Amino acid sequence: MDWTSIYLKTSNLNVFILGTGEVATRRANKFLDHGANVRLAGNYISSDLESKGAVLYSTEEVDELVKWADLVVVASGDEKLSEYVCQITRDKLVNRADIPQEGDVIVPTSFNIGDVEISIFTNGKSPLMARQLRKKIQSIITDEDILEIELQDYARSRLKEIVEDQKIRRNYLYEIFDDEKINDLIKNGQIDEAKSYIDNLIRGL
Repeated sequence: MDWTSIYLKTSNLNVFILGTGEVATRRANKFLDHGANVRLAGNYISSDLESKGAVLYSTEEVDELVKWADLVVVASGDEKLSEYVCQITRDKLVNRADIPQEGDVIVPTSFNIGDVEISIFTNGKSPLMARQLRKKIQSIITDEDILEIELQDYARSRLKEIVEDQKIRRNYLYEIFDDEKINDLIKNGQIDEAKSYIDNLIRGL
């Protein structure tokens, strides 16, 4: 398997999308929602995309659009134009929605539960199973798990203020994770009380 999972910071990233169909629109929404600058080449884009800041260009302007872009997304049914755009990308990152394995970047199925984002990639073997696995994962992650993440983040930040050694901080975080009182507060949704309890624990270090 040639692919390695990695998160790309997309705020202010220039993304050119060739195509304006269903797949291109999904890609555009994803990048816009994560702060990218998006330009599309095709026939039509929705008012929703325009309201988010997407700009529509003619397919005759693809050369300039490729020069502008940091990432090029090929999501067009025009095979000849798609191949031409891929040929002129040179050192640009390319996501090929038409032939994923021939690009540099894969945009996997992903979803959010609270602050947690989960991505699923089947190496292109089964988009259907990616959706089924998504349903299974969503069914087992609870509200308590999300609250635990929030509390761990809070405790980690507080510990950084007084404990320099990362290994020692990690041990304290495990202790907080296993603390029965904190677990009971999480089960009852008492997040503020749990934070206060953590503050008292940390002050006692």
